[in-house]
Amino acid sequence: MNIQELERLYVQLPQVSALAKLLGKSSEKKIFLESLLGSSAPMLFVSLARKCQSQMLFVLQDAEEAGYFYHDLTQLMGTDQVLFFPSSYRRAVKYAQRDAASEILRTEVLTRLGGQSLGLFVVTYPEALAELVVSKQKLDERTLVLEKDQTIAVADIEKTLRDFGFREVDYVYEPGQFAVRGSILDVYSYSCEYPYRIDFFGDDIDSIRTFEVEDQLSKDQRERIEIVPELAVTAEEKEPFLSFVPKDVVLVTKDILYVRDAIERTYQEGFSAQAKMEQMEQATEMEQREIERQLQKESQLITGVQFMNDAEPFRRIDFGHRPSTFHSSLLTFHFNISVQPLFHKNFDLLTKSFEDYLLQGYQIFILADSQKQNERLREILEANISPSTFHLPHSTFHLPPSTFHLPPSTVFTPVQNTLHEGFADDDLRICFFTDHQIFDRFHKYNLKSDKARSGKMALTLKEIQQFEIGDFVVHVDHGVGKFGGLVRMPVTNAKGEETYQEMIKILYQHGDSIYVSIHSLYKVSKYKSQDGGEGPRLSTLGTGQWERLKERTKKHIKDIARDLIKLYAKRRREKGFAFSHDSYLQHELEASFLYEDTPDQLKATQDVKADMEMAKPMDRLVCGDVGFGKTEVAVRAAFKAATDGKQVAVLVPTTVLAYQHFRTFTSRLKDMPVRVDYLTRARSTKQTTALLKDLADGKIDIIIGTHKLIGKTVKFKDLGLLIIDEEQKFGVSTKEKLRQLKSNVDTLTMSATPIPRTLQFSLVGARDLSVIQTPPPNRYPIQTEIHTFGAEIITDAINFEMSRNGQVYFVNNRISQLQEIADMIHKYIPDARVAIGHGQMKPEELEQIILDFSNYDYDVLLSTTIVENGIDIPNANTIIINGAHNFGLSDLHQMR
Repeated sequence: MNIQELERLYVQLPQVSALAKLLGKSSEKKIFLESLLGSSAPMLFVSLARKCQSQMLFVLQDAEEAGYFYHDLTQLMGTDQVLFFPSSYRRAVKYAQRDAASEILRTEVLTRLGGQSLGLFVVTYPEALAELVVSKQKLDERTLVLEKDQTIAVADIEKTLRDFGFREVDYVYEPGQFAVRGSILDVYSYSCEYPYRIDFFGDDIDSIRTFEVEDQLSKDQRERIEIVPELAVTAEEKEPFLSFVPKDVVLVTKDILYVRDAIERTYQEGFSAQAKMEQMEQATEMEQREIERQLQKESQLITGVQFMNDAEPFRRIDFGHRPSTFHSSLLTFHFNISVQPLFHKNFDLLTKSFEDYLLQGYQIFILADSQKQNERLREILEANISPSTFHLPHSTFHLPPSTFHLPPSTVFTPVQNTLHEGFADDDLRICFFTDHQIFDRFHKYNLKSDKARSGKMALTLKEIQQFEIGDFVVHVDHGVGKFGGLVRMPVTNAKGEETYQEMIKILYQHGDSIYVSIHSLYKVSKYKSQDGGEGPRLSTLGTGQWERLKERTKKHIKDIARDLIKLYAKRRREKGFAFSHDSYLQHELEASFLYEDTPDQLKATQDVKADMEMAKPMDRLVCGDVGFGKTEVAVRAAFKAATDGKQVAVLVPTTVLAYQHFRTFTSRLKDMPVRVDYLTRARSTKQTTALLKDLADGKIDIIIGTHKLIGKTVKFKDLGLLIIDEEQKFGVSTKEKLRQLKSNVDTLTMSATPIPRTLQFSLVGARDLSVIQTPPPNRYPIQTEIHTFGAEIITDAINFEMSRNGQVYFVNNRISQLQEIADMIHKYIPDARVAIGHGQMKPEELEQIILDFSNYDYDVLLSTTIVENGIDIPNANTIIINGAHNFGLSDLHQMR
């Protein structure tokens, strides 16, 4: 069933009807909803929206809680009437770094509130409320409203956009830009996550559409739009957000005093900036007061006291546990709700709990984003719960029998999509449980308006704009030429009218040239050569020279492909081991994954397991960015091999990464009947001897190691799967030894930056390829900045991470400079705990430093590029790379 059907249940609650009637009156100012726990609050307020059209402002206690609350509301009622109001600051290194995607969300809220939308829900948190916003008068002055069939000259719109601060470009790819192409005007407003495309017929607006930045294709039609510039740059006439909000809005909080204190803290943090401290040192008392006034104006923050004064006129609803500041005079609604029990993947406890609920006549709903998760749960529960337990009449559920049409033997009802926190309602006799809480998996919320952050198409468009006249380019049909610039050429449209369109001019031999339409950009690419010597020879148009060159190249490619096909055909004819289908334990392992599988990660897992179940050796490359889940795919494949009695070898390039993988594999497989161990130079001679004996006797199922794994002394009893991580780090001699090791063994290769030869083998089909390109849900994009080396920027970055209990990587590839940098950090940040690590240290000493850093014994890890190869410490969110120009692109990408 669909998750939207669930809120119909809450419409039946008498508290909802009573609350709706009360909100229709203006006399009652403060209401408390006691024991509204878990995700029951979003469920209740969505049900309330069916009975009354009140606008509501939800103020949660922090950004994460607000994000989850927003996620629950959108799951139940969509995104049209639910908006998110975030802080405009990115908070990466400096406080004053703004984020375009957050600006879009903030502007959309201000625009919609100004339009007096009925039934609008806005979700926010104290740090966002602490910032002043533009006044309603100023917003009206800086809003351009356009409607379909409206008569207005394009030139007038252009002038208005320029006055608003919009920049004219050739192609729109980020907020604050507009482009004119004949009768088409593209504009990226700060009031919408997608840019608008306005098509004119003369001076009449013929159509208005939104479109995708990536492919420039239209999305949907609009009858009316509001174009708003970046409001944050408007320094004058700022006011608190609550003074902008209509007075009939209902303010919903968990604890308004906590919100006030959080705003006060934000205000004080803005005041305690380094710049203020430096100014204060030399200032007189009068000058200090002036500095404070100036900083207050610049910070654009309000105080907690001001917030409480502004909040006083609003009707207010508090919900949750009874607060310490509770006044008995508050009108209180009581709910009989308890949070979802903690099962910790204990399926005996889960089965017993479900039996108890069913015997008491409760209806159980399991909410999951993945249908596969519900299927796993059904298999587990129906195998353990007696059928007589759930052969109960529908009347015990206290629900209309016609509502869901449940079969008589249903343990639970699966629900598509999920909420953040499960709960049980004793009044309705219903349990809403979530699969991610049952399996102890991490659940992440999703926000919209990340289009402004993605920048996929922006790279292509920026590349074109960054071309210099004379740069070499290649046209797939005409060959190598020189970039001649962007020009406007007259074209005739379908109506017979002459308009102008941007085209790329490409110059060839003898002064010949061609013009390429912006709709054929995919045919043009920048010329790339392996050496930096003389430029290429320009192609000559009309001679067939380029076609003959392409034919010769195709012939050489076919020759190479023929040899490769013979090589891999021979390998395919070899007999391999066909692993059995997924067992019960395999389902248990995959269900216990802490995070939700991304679509690409799930497909890669399925591809690998399908290959392993074939009677021919697997040879698959899994290519995916760092942190996209390649290791989890390897864990599942390794366990599948181990449950069939085969041994698994995991080959990694560094000692540190071997130990990291050992911990990951051990943690994931701790409840499974397999033995995991590791072999590196950090192990003592005695440990290595004992380990090699156990490996030869088949007592070790999964062995993780560096180059030592391919030594002559290493013998496997029955090797079934070889996993090579960071394949690009291994040399030719190592790979020759691997060929002998893996003649008929299934091989899984993983890399974020595969070498060209490996990638080419996969692209031509000689090796199977799985690409994981979907990031984990709501993964924040990496913010990369280039700065001149200086103590101030380093101090800011480390201080910021330490202020939120985060950790920092500091990479410097000269070992001799590490102590000098550590001394500098201690000078400016005396309380920073700094560890130094590099490859020349004793293996056990380096291993201990990495372990201590992961256990938060240090704030800063100062090291060489040993952190490049997959060191996974989630608490470290900032990396400082000194001398970035000395690293290759692959190294920089891995470290990012």
